[in-house]
Amino acid sequence: MTGAPRRRAFAFIVMTLMLDAIGIGLILPVMPDLIQSIEGPGLGNAALWGGILATIYAVMQFTFGPTIGSLSDRFGRRPILLASLLVMCLDYIVMALAGTIWLLLAARMVAGVAAATGPTAAAAIADMSAPEEKAKNFGLVGAAFGAGFVLGPVIGGLLAEFGTRVPFYAAAGLAAANLVFGYFAFPETVTDRIRRPFEWRRANPFGAFKKLGELEGLKRLLLLFFLYEFAFIVYPSIWAYFTQAQFGWEPSTVGLSLAFFGIAMAVVQGGLIRIALDRFGDRATILYGFTFNFFAFSVLVWLENGLVALLFIPLTALGAVVTPALQGRMSRIARDDQQGELQGVVNSTRSVAAIFSPLVMTQVFWAFTTESGPWLPGAPFAVSALLMVVCLTLFLSRPRQVAA
Repeated sequence: MTGAPRRRAFAFIVMTLMLDAIGIGLILPVMPDLIQSIEGPGLGNAALWGGILATIYAVMQFTFGPTIGSLSDRFGRRPILLASLLVMCLDYIVMALAGTIWLLLAARMVAGVAAATGPTAAAAIADMSAPEEKAKNFGLVGAAFGAGFVLGPVIGGLLAEFGTRVPFYAAAGLAAANLVFGYFAFPETVTDRIRRPFEWRRANPFGAFKKLGELEGLKRLLLLFFLYEFAFIVYPSIWAYFTQAQFGWEPSTVGLSLAFFGIAMAVVQGGLIRIALDRFGDRATILYGFTFNFFAFSVLVWLENGLVALLFIPLTALGAVVTPALQGRMSRIARDDQQGELQGVVNSTRSVAAIFSPLVMTQVFWAFTTESGPWLPGAPFAVSALLMVVCLTLFLSRPRQVAA
């Protein structure tokens, strides 16, 4: 695919991921209030339920991610993307109407199965990219999500003034708009040359991990990816709870802080990542990312001034170069007909981190914000800082030939 069709396809992928991020960002600022409206007051208890909801979502992504990736290798990216958007639209409506925590849990399970937008879009990017372009183009994924988070949390925080359910209806509307746009704008990127037969033995997380684990160097990169994602998930897991406990922020301020973070993410992964990869290569870029994130997490452990936090949170995005650099390495290792399967495994790896990280982070937050325990709402960031030390140690313990 070349010329105008390729540009339109890339534009749709970027727009799809951006609008998807807007939908996610819309609901983040109101989750503490929504859970408390269902389960009763208590921020610590709401954080625990928030962790469970996030874990249920991640379990379903882990279980079905490789299946969806393999289906996209066989039947194409287009039908998977469109079906995912339809289910997500309906899911947001169910969440808006939910009156019990169990219905919320069921809705998150369905959303986890349908959340194929990210890995399928990443596979489409791999389809359309030359080997030397892949790491740079994977930065578009982060840039699109960053741009979405500029608008999503701000809109969500503002809409929360009209009710905690309103942002969910808005997210449903955006998913529907995404669906219509994709139907008319996105051509299929899977050709007969790279189409792969669907095999059940590889269309599950364990079979896919085993098959791709045979590729030299991939297991180690997946481990680093897992540890980094586990640490980075501290932000969506506890940010709304942390800022409310530490600074007394309202949903609108939480949304504003996430918007600042989104702007920085868009700049870093849409532009700075390309400069870093061209000048320093992916090895030095990954080392920088681990090191920078260690210092950023360490600062947040002890930060007590809300204004400083509002100014500091965009700077933390300067470390968000690790994911596209690691994805670029992994994509160069896999064959062209394995890109969907690989992205499914990458998504499952992220999902494993998302299964356990919210539980750990919210438990740590709860332990350090109860009346009977020590008061340190930033304690979960200390866990993430320690994980960056582990990542640096593992990455430096191997020779440079780990690169693809």
